[in-house]
Amino acid sequence: MRRPATKSEPTPTMVPVPVMARARFPVWPMAVMLVLVTTALYWPATRCDFVNYDDDHYVIENTHVTSGLSLENVRWAFRNSYAANWHPITWVSHMMDCQLFGLKPWGHHLTSVLLHAINTFLVFLWLRRLTGALWRSLMVAALFGLHPLHAESVAWVAERKDVLSTCFGLLTLLFYARYAQRRSQGADHGSPAASSKLDVQSSSAINYSLSLFFFALGLMSKAMLVTWPFVMLLLDYWPLHRFEAPASNSGPRKLSEQLSTIGRLMREKIPFFVLVVMASIVTFVVQKHGGALTTGENLPLGARSGNALISYCRYLGKLFWPVDLAVFYPRIEQWPLEKVLLAGGLILGVSVLFVALRQRRPFLLFGWLWYCGTLVPVIGLVQIGAHAMADRYIYIPSLGVMILAIWGVCELARRWRHHMIALSVAGLAALVLCLTLTWQQIGYWKDSETLFRHALEVTENNYLAHNNLGNALLDKGQNDAAIGQFRETIRLKPDDAKAHYNLGTALNAKGQTDEAIGQLQATIYLRPDYAEAHNNLGIALEKKGQNDEAIRQFQEAVRLKPDNVEAHNNLGSALGVKGQTGEAIRQFQEAVHLRPDYAEAHNNLGIALEKKGQIDEAIRQFQEAIRLKPDEAKARNNLRNALLKKG
Repeated sequence: MRRPATKSEPTPTMVPVPVMARARFPVWPMAVMLVLVTTALYWPATRCDFVNYDDDHYVIENTHVTSGLSLENVRWAFRNSYAANWHPITWVSHMMDCQLFGLKPWGHHLTSVLLHAINTFLVFLWLRRLTGALWRSLMVAALFGLHPLHAESVAWVAERKDVLSTCFGLLTLLFYARYAQRRSQGADHGSPAASSKLDVQSSSAINYSLSLFFFALGLMSKAMLVTWPFVMLLLDYWPLHRFEAPASNSGPRKLSEQLSTIGRLMREKIPFFVLVVMASIVTFVVQKHGGALTTGENLPLGARSGNALISYCRYLGKLFWPVDLAVFYPRIEQWPLEKVLLAGGLILGVSVLFVALRQRRPFLLFGWLWYCGTLVPVIGLVQIGAHAMADRYIYIPSLGVMILAIWGVCELARRWRHHMIALSVAGLAALVLCLTLTWQQIGYWKDSETLFRHALEVTENNYLAHNNLGNALLDKGQNDAAIGQFRETIRLKPDDAKAHYNLGTALNAKGQTDEAIGQLQATIYLRPDYAEAHNNLGIALEKKGQNDEAIRQFQEAVRLKPDNVEAHNNLGSALGVKGQTGEAIRQFQEAVHLRPDYAEAHNNLGIALEKKGQIDEAIRQFQEAIRLKPDEAKARNNLRNALLKKG
């Protein structure tokens, strides 16, 4: 018989463990089918190329990543704030891909596709465990797995941090649910035997520790999970019902008992909050140092708040009608006041409605608070970058809307005569629509040109799309078309340093050196720490015969970015022309140290060594250049001359 709690004992927090009704269909085959369908839908992403939007920084041109897994690279991942982010676990995942697949895009895409399929499975498993509702959980998981808004998070290699952090985040919630339910089972037994009580405590401690462990991994994948302790409190509200402690012996619960329950739930999550504070401080410092916050600081708080309210509504619209999706949505400096007020009124109205319905329909408030709360870090109050919103930011928040929508529709349809048939038809139609639109959306990620041409079709004044389309055309040798895109970018955004840099580079390649110098000087005026701009300006000045000024630009490029191998090589060449052979050799040696497969630097080092009379070493450098690049005619000619000198 259960012993009633005395005044000196805290009332145990009760968690109703859902009854798993025996399903007509086996659960695990349904889960496997869900994973297979999700994987099949996103399989075309494995045929996509890398894109020229962050993939270069994250993978292609990042020597720490491309060289694969090593102790030195892992140490770099944890100590470095490259690309204005601190996410060491994400860096390690990219290193693993390079270790396994090299720079073959299909392997990198495959990892993201599999992670998304695992996330879909975890959503189903987690919801099924929490609620006991099979078909509702399956429908939410299917919508999560197949929704076109998630194509960006999966098909974009640089956005690996989304699918990876969500995987760890869902594991965190799954083990937290096991912890809470296990404690409830122990409390339900009143005064169990000592061995049973120890088993419960041991199991709870293991689940709690695993939850905290996966949460730490998630934060080190992407700081988006800083809202997770609050999400856990939401789970305590529904469906765990941990706020509903039993009434006291004297009648209904007293306010002191309610506050005691809330306090206990908050204290339970202190380790999670500690990790959140640490991750928030690191993220702010890193992004501040990396310049990611600069743009937002120039935008007034009122404008950022207005954009946040509008974005909440725009995300909802795209969740229910996912068309005209773009990789970049240009920020509107000032939304019309009437639109901001309308958006604010809509959000306030929905919030009041769901609060009023919280007793009968707690899942509505749960889903709405999940959606609004998990969007806070990326809604733009602290502006990161120049976008108004981004499809990738809805990856986690969309779950809240999907839960409240599916549970709400099912509750609403209960009164219908043939509600099961109606729900089945509606659900199937929604999934078919998602399948079609997602398949189409993945196709836009085929390559950079396709991606940014589509962005220009569905958005207006998209300066970034013009700029990146220009880069894609430049890589294909279409210089004139690329120059047109760069000029359009500068027309839309005259202070865009990258656009001036790209235009200067294209003009220099076309032989319009004077105009190229002007554009590169404009780049440095807008962004003095742009190492690549200093390097390319040096190249243009060298063409004009201004060797001394070119050397100064190369030296500045090396100072700003010591691992810029091209700047070291160019500086060595310019110093060699000046007759400073010893210093030139040091620059070439640094270049080949940083990038051992740099054939041009090996050849130039050989030339400098030959001038110093070090013929044997020069021959070895020419041979290495030919090994790395067999069709290098200059290196072959230099090797022949060096061998003749040796007789």
